[in-house]
Amino acid sequence: MKSLIVYFSHDKENYVGGQIQNLDVGNTKIVALKIQEFIKADLFEIKPLHDYPYVYHECTELAKKELHENARPKIKNIVSHIEQYDHIYLGFPSWWSTMPMCVWTFLESYDLSGKHIYPFCTHEGSGMGQSIQDIKKLCPDSFIHQGFAILGSQVHNCDKNIQKWLKEK
Repeated sequence: MKSLIVYFSHDKENYVGGQIQNLDVGNTKIVALKIQEFIKADLFEIKPLHDYPYVYHECTELAKKELHENARPKIKNIVSHIEQYDHIYLGFPSWWSTMPMCVWTFLESYDLSGKHIYPFCTHEGSGMGQSIQDIKKLCPDSFIHQGFAILGSQVHNCDKNIQKWLKEK
């Protein structure tokens, strides 16, 4: 059985530990790379056609607008041969208690029927929010597993938590 780690990460200004910080590497990407290290899966980064703004508050306002408009931002890259993967580890920051809308675009772009989806997110207090319900709605014929949520401020020290989640799945 082959696994793929799919993630979207925001590597600009982020809210971390109660303050705005500039991140050279996004929190979700850090977790995706740690998962890859543990399970040796292929890696795919969702890259929206238009970048989200650098400034944190501008980014969150755009994210809120996309959510309210039920937008589907275009993605500039694709997974070729997604049919070869049985397990999809899906990572994203929690924005407005769900996934960024570019992740919705990704999920609707492929037939994920029969695939096992393992969601993980980074956040600063909202946890998974309603992401699991949204994934179930978007992928009704997939097997959606227990999600893993980690505070963005803790991604550098979360190896044991990730390994525990991977064993429990």
